[in-house]
Amino acid sequence: MLRLPGRTAVAKALVAAVLAGACVVQAVAALSPHVPLLLAATVLSLLLEGVLYRWQRGVLTVFAKAHADITVRHVLRDLLLVVGLLRLGEQDRETQYAAVAAGLLAFYALHCAIQAVSVLVRRTRTLPVVTRNIDASALRLSPAPPALLRRPGHRLLVFGLPATAGLTATAVTDDPRCAAAGVGVSLVLTLAGLGALLLRLLPGRRPASEREVLDWFDAWLADYRPTVGLYFSGGASSAYQADMWLEPLAGLDARPVVILRERFMVPKIAATDIPIVCLPKVPTLMRLEHSTLEVLLHPSNSGKTSQVLRIPTIKHAFVNHGESDKLSSCNPYAKAYDEVWVAGPAARERYALAEVGVEDKDVVEIGRPQLDAVRPYAGPPAGPFSTVLYAPTWEGWDGNPGNTSLIAAGENLVRALLADPGVRLLYKPHPLTGSVDPRAGAADRRIRELIRSANRARPGPRPAPSADLARLTAELDRLTTAEYRSGADQVERMLAQSAPEPGRARTVARVRAAWEEAYWASLPEWEHRVVEGVRPALYACFTIADLLISDVSSVISDFLASGKPYAVANTSGLTEQAFRAAFPTVAAATVLTPDAAGVPALLESVRHPERDELSEARAELKLRLLGPVEPPSQERFAAAVRALCAKARQHRTGMAGRRAADLPGQRQGYSALLRPSGEAAAAGDDREVGTDAGLSGFRGV
Repeated sequence: MLRLPGRTAVAKALVAAVLAGACVVQAVAALSPHVPLLLAATVLSLLLEGVLYRWQRGVLTVFAKAHADITVRHVLRDLLLVVGLLRLGEQDRETQYAAVAAGLLAFYALHCAIQAVSVLVRRTRTLPVVTRNIDASALRLSPAPPALLRRPGHRLLVFGLPATAGLTATAVTDDPRCAAAGVGVSLVLTLAGLGALLLRLLPGRRPASEREVLDWFDAWLADYRPTVGLYFSGGASSAYQADMWLEPLAGLDARPVVILRERFMVPKIAATDIPIVCLPKVPTLMRLEHSTLEVLLHPSNSGKTSQVLRIPTIKHAFVNHGESDKLSSCNPYAKAYDEVWVAGPAARERYALAEVGVEDKDVVEIGRPQLDAVRPYAGPPAGPFSTVLYAPTWEGWDGNPGNTSLIAAGENLVRALLADPGVRLLYKPHPLTGSVDPRAGAADRRIRELIRSANRARPGPRPAPSADLARLTAELDRLTTAEYRSGADQVERMLAQSAPEPGRARTVARVRAAWEEAYWASLPEWEHRVVEGVRPALYACFTIADLLISDVSSVISDFLASGKPYAVANTSGLTEQAFRAAFPTVAAATVLTPDAAGVPALLESVRHPERDELSEARAELKLRLLGPVEPPSQERFAAAVRALCAKARQHRTGMAGRRAADLPGQRQGYSALLRPSGEAAAAGDDREVGTDAGLSGFRGV
């Protein structure tokens, strides 16, 4: 089916076409010459450049691929103005405007120079280690240069504007002094910018060199002596996978650290007091081999995971970022880790049935420490409204239509829920919704519009604006948001995100709990809500919800911690019996068809617990999926960490013993064999080449 371009694509094409047309008109006006047309085309092209840099960055990429970047466009614009000036008057105008032309050439030469220097400055400020929550002031960190000096497109537009304006004024007034003045101002601005950047290259003004940074990092590792870390690598929208393990990691009686691989991920990790280090290059990552780090926890699989698995002194455990019946919950990659930590017996059985190479002895059940704070079921809804949380998952990478209910059933489910006057709907879509299948994104937008329309048709009393909520929001923002300029680079952010104040994590937890209570109290009990962003969190929605409707995902496994009713939309095309057999997490769920016909009966079972036939099944499934309530998951998690740390220490001790006893002799014998016998004798090697001693390292080869 032919897909028509969207409004954004049309807008981009229109702006690009108008800019190209303005250039053509400017050329025609310069050659004619026609001053009003030349003036209009020049002004229009400048305005369109501003629009591109402010709202249509994608078009700039298209122009750059066509070798028509900002420098080419700016030179062409000024060149056409000069051509127009030369054609407007007498034949001797070439001599009259020679100085102006020379000034323009000098300006563009300085533009190239300032760009080269800005690249050098950026390289000196690209450190091999990026940190957060660590005092790195010893690295001579400093604020970043002004953003204008680091962005060639913006810089050329701003610094070149006086020259272009002067040339345009001369075309109107026929006064060469306007052009000379404009070019002079542009030269002064460019020289000032070049000087400011050159000062950044002075030895005392540069951050520490790569060698100094690496030495500092080694010293920090030796001083902090980390024992357990969280290793994470992923895309810009996947930080939530690491975030869910921050609090359990911080609750350990250990010295934790977060290891990242992508620089952009450092500010995306949620607020925490745990030291964060980003090691983009593999050689820098390998320095962990000689640290005290004993265990690394992995919440996800990525291509860069294999790089850290090569470190033999560290034990690795895969903890995942949620468990479900999806294939991703029993990925063959898991066999690469020393241990696989799962919530309960169901995951252990899942790996056994999948036969992906994970041995049962390497599976450790730790529960889900994130769920210890989820409040248990306290009975049916007490007020006039039942709160239903609809939290569909995203469409996934494999194109399976059963991954998400949004496309086939989402709108029907939402309409059925909104049709019940006693329902308050909380809609929380997955952060990756629509990233693979545009139909999921379109369904998400339509559902949001359904919710807005339902709220407009359901007027009711609203609580007074909450001063407590505003105060708590401001305090939470202050505690969890670093204060730095929007144009700050990584070095400046390292300076701003130094070691946190003692006790900040406890304060954040206290304020967050108070914020959540104030947030829900500030909303009308009848109002439907689209929940997105970091606040309120998914687990906070669990607490307020009376019922969950979701897909086959880790959301339903986690929701079982509450013991509340849940339903799963079956968009797989399977019969209900086959659907339950294929996905064990659905065993205690109400299965809904895409037409949402079962929603009214489901709501009745929520309001009247005596009609709930699945309560015992939920309790049994909770035990299978999440393990026992006692001891708490955090305690089981801590015990697993201690046990794996002990294995790491034992392994290190064994390695050290083997190196001391065997490896040097083997290496010496090998090196002797590689040398001619005379050279070996000259080196004073008393081992006979060719004897059993010399060949001990080569038996069986």
